[in-house]
Amino acid sequence: MTTSSSERGVDLGMPEPPAPTYPDDVRTRLERDAREIIARYPDSRSALLPLLHLVQSEEGYVSRTGMRFCADVLGLTTAEVTAVATFYTMYRRKPSGDYHVGVCTNTLCAVMGGDAIFETLQEHLGVGNGETTDDGKVTLEHIECNAACDYAPVVMINWEFFDNQTPESAKRLVDDLRAGRTVTPTRGAPLCTFKETARILAGFPDERPGATEAGGSAGPASLAGLRLAKGEAPPARVVHPRGGEPRPEPQDTAVHRPSPAEHLSSHDAPQKTSASDPAHPAEPVGEEGEG
Repeated sequence: MTTSSSERGVDLGMPEPPAPTYPDDVRTRLERDAREIIARYPDSRSALLPLLHLVQSEEGYVSRTGMRFCADVLGLTTAEVTAVATFYTMYRRKPSGDYHVGVCTNTLCAVMGGDAIFETLQEHLGVGNGETTDDGKVTLEHIECNAACDYAPVVMINWEFFDNQTPESAKRLVDDLRAGRTVTPTRGAPLCTFKETARILAGFPDERPGATEAGGSAGPASLAGLRLAKGEAPPARVVHPRGGEPRPEPQDTAVHRPSPAEHLSSHDAPQKTSASDPAHPAEPVGEEGEG
């Protein structure tokens, strides 16, 4: 037995609601910017990610209007655009604050105090994860690794780094943001609003005075491994066994690089030894007479 569309609660005669659109002046401006973005790519659909940043710079989040705009200028369906916009966490799906405060709560930052920072800010701001303060200034969110584990715990504000934070320093940061006071990242460009950040991520130059001169290289914590590999690092600190005799400190700071024979692993060719498994001695691969 079949049922009609009306019995299934579907009215095929009802038109779909009109797609949301930007005001004419806004759309004209966005279309001009979109043409510049699309021209950078041999295939227009490759411009979708920066276009999503562009529409996010207009409203502070990726709205249905923004997704409809991206679909129109790229010749895509709204479903294709929505699939991308909902996959990446950098695109906001609802209105957010001027400053996106992300607290890293991944493993290292968490054990170094990230969890405590996040809980403190939730209580201090009176918001939960992904929520925005009543004044529209700060959106708080816990985020995944920011690739800055050597400066844990890390807070990012509009994707700029604030290293080695504590609950108290993080509270001062958000208080300064809400009061309109200048906040300076540990490294990188000067802080700007979330909308301004989105436009920069869309690929447009940061035209603020001094922004292009900002930056900074990796700090000592990031370079420790490189210095050790180059033999530039000081000798390792010797920890004496409890109750044992002190050992002489090493005098030679040169780093010893083991030869292949000294640095074997389970991935190296079998060696002439049966010490690891006397019942099944192994011979090196490629020996003469091997059958």
